[in-house]
Amino acid sequence: MKNKFIYRDENGLHLAPRFKRGFLSVIFSRFTIVCAFLALQVWVYVMMWNFFDEFLTKYFVNCQTAFVLIVLLILINSSSISSVKVPWLLLIAVFPFFGAVFYLWTQTDIGHRRMTKRLDEVMNFSNRILQPDEKVFGEIRKINEESYSAARYLEHVGNFPAYRAQDVRYYPSGETMFPALLAELKRAEKFIFLEYFIVEEGYMWGKILEILARKAAAGVEVRLLYDATCELGKIPFYYPKRLEAIGIRCRVWERMKPFITSTYNYRDHRKIAVIDGKTAFTGGINLSDEYMNRGSRFGYWKDTSVSFTGKAVETFTLMFLQMWNVSNPETEHLEKYIFRAAGADDLFLPASAGKTFELKPERDAQGAAAKPGRLMVQREKAYEGYIIPYGDSPLDQYRVGENIYMDILNTAEDYVYIMTPYLILDDKLRESMCFAAERGVDVRLIMPGIPDKKVINALSKRQYRHLLDAGVKIYEYTPGFTHAKMALSDSNKAVVGTINLDFRSFYHHFECAVYMLDVPVIKQIRQDFQDTLSRSRLVTRETLKKEKFIVKAVGAVVEIIAPML
Repeated sequence: MKNKFIYRDENGLHLAPRFKRGFLSVIFSRFTIVCAFLALQVWVYVMMWNFFDEFLTKYFVNCQTAFVLIVLLILINSSSISSVKVPWLLLIAVFPFFGAVFYLWTQTDIGHRRMTKRLDEVMNFSNRILQPDEKVFGEIRKINEESYSAARYLEHVGNFPAYRAQDVRYYPSGETMFPALLAELKRAEKFIFLEYFIVEEGYMWGKILEILARKAAAGVEVRLLYDATCELGKIPFYYPKRLEAIGIRCRVWERMKPFITSTYNYRDHRKIAVIDGKTAFTGGINLSDEYMNRGSRFGYWKDTSVSFTGKAVETFTLMFLQMWNVSNPETEHLEKYIFRAAGADDLFLPASAGKTFELKPERDAQGAAAKPGRLMVQREKAYEGYIIPYGDSPLDQYRVGENIYMDILNTAEDYVYIMTPYLILDDKLRESMCFAAERGVDVRLIMPGIPDKKVINALSKRQYRHLLDAGVKIYEYTPGFTHAKMALSDSNKAVVGTINLDFRSFYHHFECAVYMLDVPVIKQIRQDFQDTLSRSRLVTRETLKKEKFIVKAVGAVVEIIAPML
């Protein structure tokens, strides 16, 4: 494949740089210019605040006091939880006028409202495409009443149907997921949709890009959506145009612009790969070398992922298209990518289920054979368990990711095992975790032994003592960093996805995950947790006492503004 925009080396295919990065190119780069404009706006806002603060203090003290009191009333009577209100109250107490103005600005930002309006338009247009199967709900209710309630909740708040599980596979590391993803990409015949928080040049992305370019040249529709934080040092801002030049459609979620806006806070943290609407992947693994332990700076990078086939892929297909179209003024016809809407058979046979399925001619009531070519699938053993792919948006009133974690904790009878890189809990989730442990459930957490963000890790450790007092067992993974986001309970329920146990995932990020019930891979997930546990050290009150003073001090200070991180 000859193209001036690409080159190939031992690491796969790469996009050629637009120009050599010299001193002048850095000075006049888009990133530098945007940062300069943002800094200028910050300076203007500070000058305006100083002027009005001095002016109001000198001439309208009572007006300033009244304004701050009104904002305080708005804050106190808002629907925000106490964990979010307290930092704002402290900010306003220390900087009354500035804090009040800043709070109002975050609540009324035009960019935020525009994004919410557009997302609502896309969701209202597309949610009707997926229709829940009441038979599946009935089957779930017969085997597990608690999971039936969770399934109804997900269907109600986000139109996330429950499906019979087909060919669900679990990957305990990036090294095991990567070959499986490459194999599925090579099989693509119609379309490939990729939505990732991080895409970074290197071996992993080079091998994937090589397949994507070849598939695009062969007529397969290839789309890539990544978060704009990648442009902060991982890939250049002109990357989408270079990808378009080789046939790959590309969009960037919320690019940096020379305007201060709260929309920068709402990041697309999802990791979704959909191939032909038949296979989907999700989990904590981004498209970067460190996720498959090539050049990791934090010891061994422990991560997880799942893939599945069948009708359940429809949910991730639609979720990708919804995010893709938020930045598109005209919503495309999404039905053509959803096989059920297109009239295709609603069962995709697992590629490696180890069972034999027979295709038989469809017959009428008298037993006569149907018209030639019409076949039906014998479905009695085509699935094992149930799955619900779901997402979470920071722009609605629901906290889907957090609520599913709490539901698992609140309904557990035997154990709950959780692996997460960050632990910044609000009051609700912390109390659910403590209550589960206090009523005899074996609650265990695995945290990183080598953190990637030391300040956030210090804040996470602030949660330890309260959890230990309630009987929660906490472990730290000694070989390195745990980036996995997973929970399993009672050998029959599990969640694997992108959702961390922190405020950013629950309140500020677009996230996704898969809820699994009675799926065979739950045994593998449990075994992987036990293997990871065997390489982790137990946290006790004695080990907490030995923590460095600076870690304790940083955690105590940062805890004040935890919901804003």
